[in-house]
Amino acid sequence: MFSTHATVRLWRVRRYPTWFVSDASKELAASLLDFAVPLIALMVTDSPAQAGIIGAVGVITALVFTLVGGVLADRHRRTGLMLLGALIGVALAGSFAVLDALSALTFGVLLVLNVVINARDGLFDVAGEAALKEVVPDEAMGRAQAANQGRGAAIQLAGGPLGGALLAVGGWLVAVVAGAAYLLSVVTAWMLGRTERRAPERDPSDQTPRRTNVLAEAREGFAWLLSRVDLRGVLWVSMIVNLGFNSAMTTIIYSLQQSGHSPLVIGTLGSVLGAVMLTGAFAAPILVPRIRGGVIVIGSLIMATVGTAILPAVHTVPGIMAIIGISVFLIPALNSALMGYFMVAVPTELLGRANSASRVLSMGAMPLAPLIAGFGLAFVGRTGTLVACATLTALGVILALSNRALRSLPAESGWAAHAQSFAQPRDSERSAETSTTHPLDEKHT
Repeated sequence: MFSTHATVRLWRVRRYPTWFVSDASKELAASLLDFAVPLIALMVTDSPAQAGIIGAVGVITALVFTLVGGVLADRHRRTGLMLLGALIGVALAGSFAVLDALSALTFGVLLVLNVVINARDGLFDVAGEAALKEVVPDEAMGRAQAANQGRGAAIQLAGGPLGGALLAVGGWLVAVVAGAAYLLSVVTAWMLGRTERRAPERDPSDQTPRRTNVLAEAREGFAWLLSRVDLRGVLWVSMIVNLGFNSAMTTIIYSLQQSGHSPLVIGTLGSVLGAVMLTGAFAAPILVPRIRGGVIVIGSLIMATVGTAILPAVHTVPGIMAIIGISVFLIPALNSALMGYFMVAVPTELLGRANSASRVLSMGAMPLAPLIAGFGLAFVGRTGTLVACATLTALGVILALSNRALRSLPAESGWAAHAQSFAQPRDSERSAETSTTHPLDEKHT
């Protein structure tokens, strides 16, 4: 079912499996903590509004620190940052376990802990994503992104029930398992660093002086990204749709908890979504090489909008699972197309900053999602909040349909040429430099 015309076998790229395990174990740990913190906050405070504040502050923290993380990823060795981030994750998970065992997780403690957890995510997760371009050649990037989508879906499939079952015993157990996952990420990041090839020295005459101002370096990522007409229009659409759909999902989770459903039931909702997205991830390698990216993106946005519009009328857990499952089926193909094209289009030395700029611009409104859910439930109820969410996603679809750059995004085989047609002169020089030095680090049979 994978593309047969590709010359590079993804899983035979020597360092890719190690990168995959390191990044996946880190993602599992983060997903368990992200699952536990808002539910523990609801249990401790019995207030969706206060839980929403904790969630919003955490998202804001991640967005702010991801700007610094992008600069770090372009300044320093990315595998070293992966290792450091995983080590800090082990320490944070251990602290979480101790605090919960001592019954010390008050609103204030959870707020601070969530800030620190999200600061770690912002500072170090960009490095792991940027390191992928140093591991996988461009001609395998679409399949690498599809594999990441499948991995994310599998983690969601297992993470929901696992998180719910662990939380039923105690938050400390969630933290212990998260710490073990971070520890695996430590080991594999260390292994990845040991097999890293030293980058060739650049000609000093071609180098620009390194800036010491982090904000100035971060601005370079924004400037590059906003100069690309093939990428910038998608960001605003992503911001609005992400806000609408994630606000709806948070509203559903909060309302289920307030209705008396157990963490295990709520976790099962996540596992159903994971199963659907895993199926979609298997379909992504078929769709992305054959169907124009613009068609995939707009089609998936329409499905998500229709599902969000139906949710206010659905109150049973099985019905909610069915509607949301249908809504997210094409999301893996959408993400594979957009993220794969992004990785191909961005020069390696700008990838960290461009990645962080993309996150901030596309996810900039995300801190509002838990606030919309929390305060919406408190003041207008479940139906009113979900109607507002559906309105936002519908607005995103309208903007997508009116965006010619988004509609013209080609299929996978056209990504390199499409990106080159929008490249600035300096981008072309960077592309030529990296194409002559990038090794095809592949095992052959």
